Amino acid sequence: MKPKIEGFFSEFRFLSNFYPSLIFTSGLSWPTVEHAYQAHKTWNMEERKKISQLATPGQAKRAGQKLELREDWEEAKLNVMKMLISRKFEGAPLRQALLETHPFELEETNNWGDIFWGVCDGVGENHLGKILMQERERILKLEENELI
Repeated sequence: MKPKIEGFFSEFRFLSNFYPSLIFTSGLSWPTVEHAYQAHKTWNMEERKKISQLATPGQAKRAGQKLELREDWEEAKLNVMKMLISRKFEGAPLRQALLETHPFELEETNNWGDIFWGVCDGVGENHLGKILMQERERILKLEENELI
């Protein structure tokens, strides 16, 4: 069994979608992955732009809960998150920090009941942790190929 990082707090806060990490996608800049993820729940560019300008990821999350969801959201949300996580870790400092979590299993442990993206009270699918580990493996493979 692999050693595990449980919860994206303190030294592992950078793994959280609430962590400040400027990313660019869909013609806009986003202060956090949370802002971009919530905005991508809709096709309405005006709503997306409003979310991109909110002061905190918590505000973005609350705004996302009020959006009229795009019709394909349930099918699209995992791919949207994969794309956003990939963008987040393009820059050298965060990329290196992610690589330094190897070989630990990454678990988005939480106490707010999110059992889709994370694990609460030992129960959950941990999709965010899995996406982060996939991105880490993708980067490791790229770096291995550069050494050959």
